[in-house]
Amino acid sequence: MRQTVLILILGLLLDLIFGDPYWLYHPIRLIGLLISKLEAVFRKLFPRTEKGELAAGVCLGLSVTVISAGVPLLVLLLAARIHPGLAFGLGVFWDYQLLAVKSLKSESMKVYAALQEGDLEKARQAVSMIVGRDTLELTEEEVAKAAVETVAENTSDGVIAPMIFLALGGPVLGFFYKAVNTLDSMVGYKNEAYLYLGRFSARLDDVLNFIPARLSGVLFVLVSPFVRLDGKGAWRIYRRDRKNHASPNSAHTEAAAAGALGVRLAGNACYFGKLYEKPTIGDPLRPVEPEDIRRVNRLLYGTAVLAAVILVGFALAL
Repeated sequence: MRQTVLILILGLLLDLIFGDPYWLYHPIRLIGLLISKLEAVFRKLFPRTEKGELAAGVCLGLSVTVISAGVPLLVLLLAARIHPGLAFGLGVFWDYQLLAVKSLKSESMKVYAALQEGDLEKARQAVSMIVGRDTLELTEEEVAKAAVETVAENTSDGVIAPMIFLALGGPVLGFFYKAVNTLDSMVGYKNEAYLYLGRFSARLDDVLNFIPARLSGVLFVLVSPFVRLDGKGAWRIYRRDRKNHASPNSAHTEAAAAGALGVRLAGNACYFGKLYEKPTIGDPLRPVEPEDIRRVNRLLYGTAVLAAVILVGFALAL
């Protein structure tokens, strides 16, 4: 485990310094392309019935995860046969690609910059790149709130969860996790098209994120005082509102962030023109403001660093 943690720390440093290498085709895009192609295949192979779509969903999930983890495993084994240093360097680079600390900050700060310029249309466009909800009619406060929620939620599945899986099994397990996470984001919807076909992927994502989501929420609480936010408020709202979401995992970081910031997050939102009623998270002690995007990014970075320290300590203790 010490080597996988060392590789992880080096990959994390690259991510913190450089962010996503946009000049290179991202492996998650390849996984997304694989999902699209295999979805079409399995929809043709299985009947359009409840059981047929459930079976197609299982085949889709298993195929995507096996391929997504198997290909990196074979490449790493081949690289190790050529030279151990090549496999080590490839592992560092892949860990770097699979983490999203700086890119999450950068994308959310585009929203902040647009709001600071007073350009609401530009801010709506920027936030539409990082959220799934409809953004065309969002107010300035709603745009800022959407950006804060995205950073809070993605701290878990874009940073802490990948760090845990990368520490435990290197890039192979990291790719396995990201494949499941990408499956959930593409087919894990409760609508007519994916209610049955996406169920297996959605449940698998819930299982894999069960521990990381809760750990991320607790880390948010611990980090809050050190980044000049309300630690007591984070703990209070985390305990009270961490289950205020249809997903068993999504509200943990949002609750801690809402308490740390002293704002109310979540609530009703429109997706594809349809209004979905959702519970709120946190207390409306004040309106959400653009500066909260900068504040939640302090939580993001502090949590990533604390998680890295914990993983290093755990590896050294073994």
